[in-house]
Amino acid sequence: MTEKHDPKKRVFPTSKSDAEAAAHVPSSPQTESEAYKLAFQDNQLMLRDELRPVRLQLELMKPELLMQEANIASTFVMYGSARVPEPAKAQEMLDKAKTDWDRKVAERMVAKAHLYDEAYKLAQIASTYPVDANGDRHFVVTSGGGPSFMEAANRGAHEAGKESIGLNIVLPHEQLPNGYITPDLSFQFHYFAIRKMHFLIRARAVAVFPGGFGTFDELFELLTLIQTGKMHHVPVLVFGKKEFWDRVLDLDALAMEGTISKKDLDLITWVETAEEAWAEVCKTYEVCHHP
Repeated sequence: MTEKHDPKKRVFPTSKSDAEAAAHVPSSPQTESEAYKLAFQDNQLMLRDELRPVRLQLELMKPELLMQEANIASTFVMYGSARVPEPAKAQEMLDKAKTDWDRKVAERMVAKAHLYDEAYKLAQIASTYPVDANGDRHFVVTSGGGPSFMEAANRGAHEAGKESIGLNIVLPHEQLPNGYITPDLSFQFHYFAIRKMHFLIRARAVAVFPGGFGTFDELFELLTLIQTGKMHHVPVLVFGKKEFWDRVLDLDALAMEGTISKKDLDLITWVETAEEAWAEVCKTYEVCHHP
């Protein structure tokens, strides 16, 4: 009897089956050599300097494929410090401060700590946005995956019963994934550049909370991309102007110096509450789903 063939069936074996077969070859000087390994299983090869372009591509592709499979169509990105604690812990820092410097720093932490609650509330609001008719998810909360405001974002989504994304990066400190990220959407990066691409590829709104070098880097790159037309305008919602930004950053002075135009100041929307931030998103997209 002639064997029937399914035209939809693949002709070649999968890479997974080839890899499994390669693991069971007989031992010999030749098969034990690193040279004999399949290229995609050879860590020594993959970590060579010459393979950096391949690693960059893989780091871009892996989260992209997994987010596609999770039907994530758009994200609500939240940037901010890894060091500002929630209000109760900030007060504890102040109570334990022993030196004048520590006390001053703790006082500033207490002044900013209420924004942890705003990040939490904003994540809860964004997470209620409905899945569309195609099953695609929108305004999925995305953070850098660490503590502080990032934790508040993932925590808000988690406690609303929704999934959220964490984009961690390999660092000596501060970047252990917080426990509120959806495990299957917890990604780790080696390259800052690729991580920043994933922050913005699906972003339809970005909330920026007080932070340090990393937050400034992310904020200014976002503003530059919008200013230069490399990226379409999205709401850039910056929290806590008077308590933090006016002390550390003077954008009006940049405009007065002529190094940015006055209209560039309008790229930022200053907000104090989660409700203000979400109202700006509603206005921008002419849709509003409020819990």
